[in-house]
Amino acid sequence: MLYPKTRRTLVSLAVASACGLIGMSAHAQAPEPAPASESEKEVIPEVKVTATRYSTSLLKTPLAVTAYSQDNLNRMGITSAKDLANEIPNVTFQATGDSAVQITIRGVTSSNTTEIGDPAVGFHIDGLYSPRPQGAQALMFDVDQVEVLRGPQGTLFGRNSTGGSVNVISAKPDFSGNYGKAEVDIGNYRKKQVNLIQNIAVNDKLALRGSFTKVTRNGWANQMSDTREANVPFKGWIPDGIPDVDQRYNHPVSAKDFYTNQDEYAARLAAKFKITPDLTLNAAYELFQDNGAGNTSFRDCDQAAGTRYACTGGQWDLLINVPGKTDMTIKSLRAGVSWNVNKNTSIDYSFMLANQQRSQLYDADKGLTAALPFQVTADYPNRPDAANWSTWPLDDRYQATWDSKYKSSVQELQLKQQFDTLQYVAGLFWMHEKNQINYEVVDFFRKPHGIASGAFYSQPDRQVDAKAVFAQADWKFIPTWTATAGARYSVDTKEDKNGLNLGGWAGETAFYRGQYNGGIPNTPGYRFPQANDLKPGMGGSVEAYSGYGRPSPNDHKEEWKKVTWRLGLQKQVTDNQMAYTALSTGYKAGGFGDKVDSCGGHTCVDGKKGVETFLPYKPELVTNLEFGYKGKFLENRLSVSAVAFMMRYKDQQLTNTYFVSKYRPDDGKPCASDQPKCDVYETWRTINVGNNRISGIEVEWDYKPWKGAKVGGAFSNLNTSIRDYGSYSDDYLCDERIEFNQERCPAPYAGAGPDNGKRLYDVTNNRLPNAPKYTFMLHASQAFVLDGGYKLTPYFKVNWRDKVYFDVRNDEFEHIGRFQKANAVGDASFRVDAPNGNWHAELYVRNVTDKKVKTSGNSGLGGQMIASYNEPRMFGLRAGFSY
Repeated sequence: MLYPKTRRTLVSLAVASACGLIGMSAHAQAPEPAPASESEKEVIPEVKVTATRYSTSLLKTPLAVTAYSQDNLNRMGITSAKDLANEIPNVTFQATGDSAVQITIRGVTSSNTTEIGDPAVGFHIDGLYSPRPQGAQALMFDVDQVEVLRGPQGTLFGRNSTGGSVNVISAKPDFSGNYGKAEVDIGNYRKKQVNLIQNIAVNDKLALRGSFTKVTRNGWANQMSDTREANVPFKGWIPDGIPDVDQRYNHPVSAKDFYTNQDEYAARLAAKFKITPDLTLNAAYELFQDNGAGNTSFRDCDQAAGTRYACTGGQWDLLINVPGKTDMTIKSLRAGVSWNVNKNTSIDYSFMLANQQRSQLYDADKGLTAALPFQVTADYPNRPDAANWSTWPLDDRYQATWDSKYKSSVQELQLKQQFDTLQYVAGLFWMHEKNQINYEVVDFFRKPHGIASGAFYSQPDRQVDAKAVFAQADWKFIPTWTATAGARYSVDTKEDKNGLNLGGWAGETAFYRGQYNGGIPNTPGYRFPQANDLKPGMGGSVEAYSGYGRPSPNDHKEEWKKVTWRLGLQKQVTDNQMAYTALSTGYKAGGFGDKVDSCGGHTCVDGKKGVETFLPYKPELVTNLEFGYKGKFLENRLSVSAVAFMMRYKDQQLTNTYFVSKYRPDDGKPCASDQPKCDVYETWRTINVGNNRISGIEVEWDYKPWKGAKVGGAFSNLNTSIRDYGSYSDDYLCDERIEFNQERCPAPYAGAGPDNGKRLYDVTNNRLPNAPKYTFMLHASQAFVLDGGYKLTPYFKVNWRDKVYFDVRNDEFEHIGRFQKANAVGDASFRVDAPNGNWHAELYVRNVTDKKVKTSGNSGLGGQMIASYNEPRMFGLRAGFSY
């Protein structure tokens, strides 16, 4: 039966939503209630969050925060942070090739997921900072809640949280009794997932909780073995029946081991011990194991269609001679003690010890970046006049983390006091990391002679030390007004001890360790190495690369200090409505890279020798002003959360291959037309750019219009404007832009100074990458209760995102553009719950229309575009029972 005045209710919803869209906006999408008793009330349930380090009502928390329960995560098919991609206003999650997750909030992000990089969005487990971005890949299972805070969190979650913070709160043991849950999920691509939970109340002082989850799924890539040979006879490249690409690691694999597969498990054992009525100890040991092949990019066949770069196979085709192999183990121990000193005072101490060990073998080219026949301009290198600096017909590269160990300890001490009109939290924070990695990257066809070149990074002791003291207080100075003030003083130190950069890119033969001799380059009879010349003992160790004779020790240390703060004012308009404003700052420490020669080992363009540099970069800073409004309406059947924000993003840290200097070519010849950068030294590094402006609105709502129904959604507007970027060099596919009659590249700057050689282009007022201007999300469900007590619940959800760019150039070039058009992706499910609630079954489908959506994109070689994509259509059946 419909509620009275339903018509007026629907009109009110429209008015409330419109007001939210026009005025300020977004805070939090309240999780869908799990207990049946909450649903029967037909009101929006109360949701508690810990975003202020206190447990507070979501709708009375003066922050932009979205919260998800475990039931929400199950319904959405979420098993790790990367699955939350595009589910939250102005938030994106993207899996990377090195088993990490890159999180972007309101355009603020970090693409450096190595041992020397820091995320821009802090990832926390039970409120404790998790330093390595690979930790965000760990399965989200048996959680009480996942909270995503948007905007800088410089006071309470201040470590590397310039964009925001994600806090995964695990389910704790309880004393309600002995019970358990089990769930299985069977889906396409042979997906199999099992979740198990067992709670044991040993007595009235000790409770235990064990949980386990495992998921396997075939890869959706069409992976084929790579045994290519160069075949361009008119340039001297003639097949001889022997593969040219490396075959040392090539072996047959089935779909369960294809790139894009999933093979993970996790387990947790937790305990709660009431030492006294006022003193409680919590502890948890957690293990996560990832044996997957890794993520990958693909050819962008849609853009290539109708051109000479058109795909000759399928969209998801890969040519693999290095099957992906990951072995990542994360072990963590978390413990804490909570002491209620008296009715006003509590003290909490928590610590986490984590040990992440990872090895990974990764095909870096996957057959996607080899030259097409018409692109080949290089002659076979067996004659003196061969033009070997030009475009080769072969590309074969791999990356290997042969071993790594990231060990971290995090400790936090908090003092909390609550009085009639004042409450505060003060604390001490200390995090220490000691990271070790042996990493190799190899290019088997390095110009000009085709001799394998590589680099080996032996980093036995990279240390990060972060200390902070913080405090934040809320003062209710008159009955409905509360003022907030908080500050954090941070000291960050980074140090590299005994690190070595070994190897080089000039074609030395040390990689072969004396096991190959093909003759003298550029002379008759010279033969560059083929697959049968490559032996297992080549490369892959410090010993192999020490033959280059140019070890570059990296011993270096730097320190940064910063005060960040938050000021806020909150008005409780009614018991169910609240408005607030806040001004806050966030900070991420600076850093440095490996030691390099400033001119790449060549003579600089001014005739001088290069100098040694660590390519340091400064901290990045964010200042955020926001206005928010939250409340419940229509007899508590409608909740609306809204925020308007304005941010200043200063000295943004960007990591990629960037210009360092211009040098004199060793042979004194000008660069060939298809090799315009032969006199430019670029390297993988982090730089500071811009003084960006970011503003927008975010609105989230949940509504129960009639019995059993729920409608919710979100809307966001995000405006990002690049200011003071510096000298951006627009040298992207200059020849192809002429071919497709697109805007030409600027001419190289010939003046004096560090910009010499750059093709200067003004990106002022352009948008930040991966920051859509508008997003819209809508979900709806309707529960039908049958006479026998069974409950049937159909559910659907659609997420729409506006166009996004993948580079600050904001190009929309035809066939070679780096952007994703506006798109919508929908999910649907149908769930059955038993009368007594002890079992359920659910049919589901994610990405109903099998929409291909790019999450990143760039050029592989010339007009051959490469992109990463969301998952294709996934469907299946999940069922579970409680006991």
